[in-house]
Amino acid sequence: MKFPASLKFTKEHEWIKLNDNICTVGVTDYAQGELGDIIYLDITSGVGNEVKQGESIGSIEAVKTVSEIYSPVSGKIIELNNSINDNPSIVNTDPYEEGWIVKIEYSNMDEINNLLDSEAYKILIGV
Repeated sequence: MKFPASLKFTKEHEWIKLNDNICTVGVTDYAQGELGDIIYLDITSGVGNEVKQGESIGSIEAVKTVSEIYSPVSGKIIELNNSINDNPSIVNTDPYEEGWIVKIEYSNMDEINNLLDSEAYKILIGV
């Protein structure tokens, strides 16, 4: 399992990568492993929609279960990863690069400062 030190993590198992005022968001390597084979992603918040930290932005369906995806920050969705619609298993094979889900232009830096670093996330999941 990978826990890149350059990322921030949520207690709900999403990750974010910061690039200026844009956050790339996905589900963690741990989460995809727990879910199993991912077969479908339903992102209900589209480009241009405002989201709030902790709000559901869609769901992820795997063979085992369906789980909500939560926004790690408040802001505006500026891009969806449409390639995961054609190949949802990319979230299993490359969760931190090609398997990203949305990009959000965040509106509150304090929310990012309250997310977990990789060491705190490892403690959360017991690794």
